[in-house]
Amino acid sequence: MQSPIIPIVGGLARSTPGTISLGQGVVFYGPPPQALESLASFVPVAGNHLYGPVDGSPELQEEIRKKLAADNGIRLADGQRVVVTAGGNMAFMNAISAIVDPGDEVILPLPYYFNHEMAVTMVGGRVVTVPTGEDYQLDPEVVARAITERTRAVVTVSPNNPTGAVYREEVLRAINRLCRERGVYHISDEAYEYFVYDGASHFSPGSIEGSEEYTISLFSLSKAYGFASWRIGYMVVPEHLWMAIRKVQDTVLICPPLVSQHVAAAALRVGAAYPREQLREIARARRAVLDQLRAVESFCTVIPTEGAFYLLLRVDLSQDPVALVERLIKEHRVAVIPGTTFGLEDGCYLRLSYGALRVAEVEEGVGRFVRGLSAIAAER
Repeated sequence: MQSPIIPIVGGLARSTPGTISLGQGVVFYGPPPQALESLASFVPVAGNHLYGPVDGSPELQEEIRKKLAADNGIRLADGQRVVVTAGGNMAFMNAISAIVDPGDEVILPLPYYFNHEMAVTMVGGRVVTVPTGEDYQLDPEVVARAITERTRAVVTVSPNNPTGAVYREEVLRAINRLCRERGVYHISDEAYEYFVYDGASHFSPGSIEGSEEYTISLFSLSKAYGFASWRIGYMVVPEHLWMAIRKVQDTVLICPPLVSQHVAAAALRVGAAYPREQLREIARARRAVLDQLRAVESFCTVIPTEGAFYLLLRVDLSQDPVALVERLIKEHRVAVIPGTTFGLEDGCYLRLSYGALRVAEVEEGVGRFVRGLSAIAAER
């Protein structure tokens, strides 16, 4: 299996002082101030230094249930359970560990989120990739042809990492219906649920009536609430998977840190108005990035997708993407992520992230990227 690309590129960037990173997918802001202020009420409570419930504290469970109903249209039925995890990646690992035996297949749209591919490989599963269109949208008929008797799940990530694509509601409904008909799970990763632009909207397949028996919905506070280091995510799972997931989580973690859960509950009480307010700055950065990338459109294909804070660029250069990333860092002090880590072996792709910095620094970083890429292209 591949090595984690983010720390590799991060190490290269640190070895070149002054490098601006357009690589890692984080946001520029931190948790809501009201959430951090809640720490004062956590410390003096007796018992907060002990283990908590494996599936999460009652306080956070209640806030998640209210959020799911209000923001996702998911009203939990008797056959469902919320499990609080240490971030969205752990939620995915829990799900894969619970449903995949060695040799089983999991369908990932290409390009895939690299940690998903790594998780399936770790448990002995087999990744089956399906192509997406030129606009990175998913075709349910292509997915249907990829399902075999060994398929255990179809994974969708919307808004998408690494492309930024927002899958249309009718597509997600079709994928969910296909999973029901073929007896496989639909794993819906919705870590970027609030990050949509230009009138696009996010849809949660878990809100489909009757889907609770085979839909696994994954969420995270890392992006929306600036919670990356606090490590809080959660999953909505069919009740029949709970015992298997509990074994995994209790073995690896026991329970997510109670202090992080306490602050997460306070963040959810602040509500979606907080990430939506921050989104204004990210939307400005997105527009600035798209404007600057026009300078390389003669040899760089840019699809202006409508979600997350990523753009996946196809560069018309006969360069190895990893070597190209190294040159951009060492010679032009700007870091991006090579497309090979997302399963793209045909062609030279680069993922650019614009969520981690304020607009002015994003503009400087993209300026370096454009100048560097243009200089390298001129060598042809």
